[in-house]
Amino acid sequence: MEIERKFLTGTIPDLTEYKYHEISQAYLCTSPVVRIRKEDDNYYMTYKSKGMMAREEYNLPLTKESYEHLLPKADGNIIAKKRYLIPYNNYTIELDVFEGVFDGLIIAEVEFPSVEEAESFKAPEWFKEDVTYDGKYHNSYLSSLKIKED
Repeated sequence: MEIERKFLTGTIPDLTEYKYHEISQAYLCTSPVVRIRKEDDNYYMTYKSKGMMAREEYNLPLTKESYEHLLPKADGNIIAKKRYLIPYNNYTIELDVFEGVFDGLIIAEVEFPSVEEAESFKAPEWFKEDVTYDGKYHNSYLSSLKIKED
């Protein structure tokens, strides 16, 4: 079970001291969500059920070759981002700084062990709008947007 909240941010902290992952992901299906992801030198296929804050999530390992075989079969935009890992109290903020067609978009995510903890979470001041229940901030939705190329 994945339980997470998502936020847009204001002025973000200096990121130079935090570790990050380079992520590239694409969607084979958005209902249900079936995603392939390259995270640094690791590859995964993920299934996510419907839901906003809490939903089922299953990750299966892929090889580089299987990821590259599936990538041309994906629909829509490839999502590219750096995911910074920022400790905050007992949690880790996953700060996604998008690149490519979504350059400039920044979304903070925090995962929780329970719905109760998620609902009682006190966000840092640099978090602004809570977009947990706004589907347009799901990566699967972003992948399906028609982007005008200049």
